Amino acid sequence: MYRKLASLLDPVPSDIDIAQSVECLPIQEIAAQVGLRPEELIPYGNTKAKVSLAVRERLSERTNGKYVVVTAITPTRFGEGKTTTTVGLSQALGAHLGRRVFTCVRQPSQGPTFGIKGGAAGGGYSQIIPMEEFNLHLTGDIHAITAANNLLAAAIDTRMFHESTQSDERLFARLCPKDKDGKRTFAPIMQRRLEKLGIEASDPDALTAEQKRAFARLDIDPETITWRRVLDTSDRFLRGITVGRGRKEKGRTRETGFDIAVASEIMAILALTTDLADMRARLGRMVIGSNKQGEPITADDLGAGGALTVLMKDALMPNLMQTLEGTPAFVHAGPFANIAHGNSSIVADQIALKLVGESGFVITEAGFGADIGMEKFFNIKCRTSGLVPNCAVLVATVRALRAHATETSEDASNSKAELLSGCANLRKHIENARSFGVPVVVAINHFTGDTDEEHALIREQALAAGASQAVVCQHWAKGGAGAVELGEAVIAACQQQPDFKPLYPLEASIKEKIETIAKQMYGSAGVDFSPEAEEQIERYTRQGFADLPICMAKTHLSLSHDPKLKGAPTGFRVPVREIRASVGAGFLYPLLGEMSTMPGLPTRPGYYNIDIDLQTGRVVGLS
Repeated sequence: MYRKLASLLDPVPSDIDIAQSVECLPIQEIAAQVGLRPEELIPYGNTKAKVSLAVRERLSERTNGKYVVVTAITPTRFGEGKTTTTVGLSQALGAHLGRRVFTCVRQPSQGPTFGIKGGAAGGGYSQIIPMEEFNLHLTGDIHAITAANNLLAAAIDTRMFHESTQSDERLFARLCPKDKDGKRTFAPIMQRRLEKLGIEASDPDALTAEQKRAFARLDIDPETITWRRVLDTSDRFLRGITVGRGRKEKGRTRETGFDIAVASEIMAILALTTDLADMRARLGRMVIGSNKQGEPITADDLGAGGALTVLMKDALMPNLMQTLEGTPAFVHAGPFANIAHGNSSIVADQIALKLVGESGFVITEAGFGADIGMEKFFNIKCRTSGLVPNCAVLVATVRALRAHATETSEDASNSKAELLSGCANLRKHIENARSFGVPVVVAINHFTGDTDEEHALIREQALAAGASQAVVCQHWAKGGAGAVELGEAVIAACQQQPDFKPLYPLEASIKEKIETIAKQMYGSAGVDFSPEAEEQIERYTRQGFADLPICMAKTHLSLSHDPKLKGAPTGFRVPVREIRASVGAGFLYPLLGEMSTMPGLPTRPGYYNIDIDLQTGRVVGLS
């Protein structure tokens, strides 16, 4: 069913050279191998396709496969290889151990691709291909999110402008204009606004003057607006902007800014929604701010929920691709792990679990370290999907653990004591994962220069901390063959019965949930809330949003909020400077410390290396 790589070069070539050296199987062949029917596939060329959600209903009676999440220790500049491990594990299970398998990963943002990180298709001989299509545009999902997000941003400022320049009567008349027969009608979406106001009417002319005012005038308080524009490029100069400076806007300016597109709530919704109707409901109830009476204003209040859904309808379907060894992969959604929950879509996981069946495996990846992506996977994604994970794989490397030996330096030396000190970070992440009631397998990602003694020390520390197994992997250099032992360890761990449980009950207060995450996941001594955060907590509680889960937005470079604190720090206090509500996505997200929602480009961005071969038309330099 799958294919093993015919030849492995040493030294290992560049990622893009490897990816382009392997001919992709036709996507229709990949689809047929996993049991998809032709009518369930919407090809985008020969190498990728969207998959209809109808397959999930067709296979609804089939038992799900095993559900495995890949996470990692706290990231460092040395790299841990989490996506590479995810792909290598899938190739090992499928091409070498004969198991039905599916990889489920996020679509990368152009920000990191052209900035500092590079692409996210994996690396070496463990990649999803074609990697240039994976990293650039794919099927246009991020563009759809950008368009939908910015349509809503335009609707907000436009509505405030027209309300400020028109009387109640004129505003109502323009929202419900007369048709050619002189009759006014409500657009279907306006019924949602009427129901919210408790107005029972089908004839606009039957409304009283007071009802017309309540219906037409949203009275948005500009100081409460949290909705920003987005762009899928790291552009630090758009973090703060002034809008409304055109002459025709008559001086009605306000301060706002841009986020990276993958930080949009619409991206989080794409990842957490379960079907078209659910997505329509979530998009409609997104809260953009409050009116001057303190009541939440939604996308449906603005009349935009239906239009947003139209822009997003095709993006709802997961994208089918393949690994170097021909195992199937879903690449779908890409919520930023710092700001959103950092996991690929629920619908992709649900479909994949049905396609692999009871004896198969779905390997999904959670963004950044276990304190971020894995915690949100368990507390947000699994809560929403109802899916129960069978195992967590925690990726670590010798070099990265050495970097956690001190609080102030990432210098890697060769002492055993330094590596042992850095293992505190590994032990804390194992403890965190096990607290959710699932077995943990540690994947020690082999790098050139590692020694057997170093691997043995890490394995000893991992097992002492409660890991089921800890194995050395060489999937970057050897593809699936280099992760066979990891595959066997995952199969064994998945035989255990998980006792999965979230970290906190939803009925706990907003502060209690934040403090639970900070103390139990990060090891903090407590939480300090700014006056702005205190006010937001009071408002969200009053508006009925206190029972939502918490999605902490913090640095990925430390278990704490401070990137300088390495290892497993203790005694620190977590500052919450602001809390935003992603009501459509279904969570509140506190911003900890100096957390930016728009990355900046480094002095030498990745785009310096990217070009096109004019003779062959191939992309070069993408990493």
